[in-house]
This record gives sequence, C-alpha cells and structure tokens, in this order.
Amino acid sequence: MDRYVDAEMIPPPGAAPKDGAARPNVEPAIGNTPGGGMSPGATPHPEHIRSIGRILVDWEIREYAKKYRMIEPFEEHLKREGVISYGLSSMGYDIRVTEDYKIFTNVRAAVVDPKNFSPDSFVDYRGSVCVIPPNSFALARSVESFKLPRSIMGICLGKSSYARCGIVVNITPLEPEWEGHLTIEISNTTPLPARIYSQEGIAQVLFFEAGSVPEVSYADRKGKYQGQQGITLPRV
Repeated sequence: MDRYVDAEMIPPPGAAPKDGAARPNVEPAIGNTPGGGMSPGATPHPEHIRSIGRILVDWEIREYAKKYRMIEPFEEHLKREGVISYGLSSMGYDIRVTEDYKIFTNVRAAVVDPKNFSPDSFVDYRGSVCVIPPNSFALARSVESFKLPRSIMGICLGKSSYARCGIVVNITPLEPEWEGHLTIEISNTTPLPARIYSQEGIAQVLFFEAGSVPEVSYADRKGKYQGQQGITLPRV
C-alpha cells in the first residue's frame, strides 16, 4: 500500500471519494529515512522520493487527536461566546493559557543569559487575569498537552485579539514526536500594562504533515524539553 497521500484525493468525512477511490488512511505517513536507514516498521521509498507536505484541516486534526492523543483536552468546536476564542478551527487549533505565570522583573538586576538563566528574573503569579508590566514579558503554560506523531510538525502563531493590542506571543515549533505542555512567552510591547486572560485563547497551532518521516525525531535525540509539564525555563 502506498503510504504517501495525495491531499487532493482526501474527501471530507461523509463525502463520496473521487472516481470511486477508497478514502486514504490518515495514519501518519511511513517511509524510509533520508539517510538510507529504516525507521521501525518503515516501508521503502519509491525510486523518486515523494515528500509533499500539507496542512491538516479540522476533521483531520480531530481524527489525529482521538487516535494519537495529539491534543488533550480537546475541544471539538471553537468556543467564542464572551471569551477569547479557543478550540478547533478550520485549519488549526486555538490553545488556552493556564492561571500560572512567571512575570519578568529587573528588580534583582540579573543578566538575561539563555545559557545560565536565573529564576530570580521572574516573579511567580497565579490568577484569572495576569497583568504584564509595560515593555516586559511573562512566561505561561498551555492548558493542552501535546503528543506529536512522527510525521507531524506544529507551528504556533499568536491570536489577532492580542496582536492588535500590541501583545505578542512567541512559541517555538512543536517538533515530530515531541510531547508535553507548551511554555508560552507573552510580550507586552506597549508603554501600558496589559491584561492576559487565563483559561482563554492565547495562540493557534497549525499542524503540517510531511510526505515521509524524519530520520531523527525529537524523541530519538532525547530533546531537552521532552515531557515538560510546568513553565520551563531555558536549558542547555
């Protein structure tokens, strides 16, 4: 069976497949690695390597979440009434932020060094609303935990509601076979204090599936942030 899926041949749930073809299996693509080594259970590439990436749409994200526990807890519909939206969207998933924060402070005049970051640079805070000082930032954690399949990578982008207020969210990519809670960096670029609402939307994750699997995944190389649970400071 060919494990490389042509995105144009994938009908939405309940739709009739094109030309009477069977609906392709949405299980992550499996193939031999670029370096010539074989992943466990892999099948060989065809003569000409096909590696056509694509973005997952809503029903695919739902299936992956159920089958692989890719997102937990999982909201099947976008929640919008009276809150900054979160849950499943057309081609992504809007994540929430918990009540726990680490707010940056320069009171102790510590040097910001990613190789030797001092916990003294933060003040711990817990609450339904976090106020970030002007031109400062805070670290937070996602409500959702993630478990990425080997063929999937996640890219996280900030939400429009915050971006239009000068509040910037930065999260590095979710690599194949990474798992854990996301540590979220929230910057207040304005000269005024900024409010962040706990248990509401903070960013959107887009999921991309490759046409083949990587030679080495995040789990294979024992990444330093694998399995992180709370707000995690820089590690070397």
